Amino acid sequence: MGKGKLIIISAPSGCGKSTIINELIKNSDLKLEFSISATTREPRRGEKNGVNYYFMSVDDFRRAIDNNQLIEYEEVYPGRFYGTPRSEIERIRNMGRNVILDIDVMGGINVKHLFGDDALSIFIQPPSIDTLRQRLETRGTDTPEAIAQRVEKASFEIAQADKFDKVVVNNRLDVAVNETEELIKAFINS
Repeated sequence: MGKGKLIIISAPSGCGKSTIINELIKNSDLKLEFSISATTREPRRGEKNGVNYYFMSVDDFRRAIDNNQLIEYEEVYPGRFYGTPRSEIERIRNMGRNVILDIDVMGGINVKHLFGDDALSIFIQPPSIDTLRQRLETRGTDTPEAIAQRVEKASFEIAQADKFDKVVVNNRLDVAVNETEELIKAFINS
């Protein structure tokens, strides 16, 4: 049994990456296992520690950084960290399964750099910034200020798309899921 590969899925907030990942995981042929990220943000309604995220205090997160326990991390907003525990990646790969990472854009670039040919990086792109703004407003989980902050960050992130192996435009969810699935199949069978 060989070691599993890494599939990195990155996108600006609100581009549908979590929905795409949830669809991909249903395909047992891909042998995907979701890598649970660590974060210092508060859990949203219905989220569970160790299922959706490993929720950590800022102090614990900083200790994990100092002890090299994260393969990547970022302070996305002041005091709000997200990162990928090294132990999660090793656990999944050692089972011969493929790790699927749902990480922010800069983290995706860093992990691709770290794992090279063992990783496929896919950037999920919105059809346009206006479409993204509408999706975030419809989602109803953010204040107008937070939406403005996310849209501004998305403009910067979209400019990073060329640093990824592949770009999938999420105009229609079913098409984006199929396109992403085909990219992953080709990669894990290569």
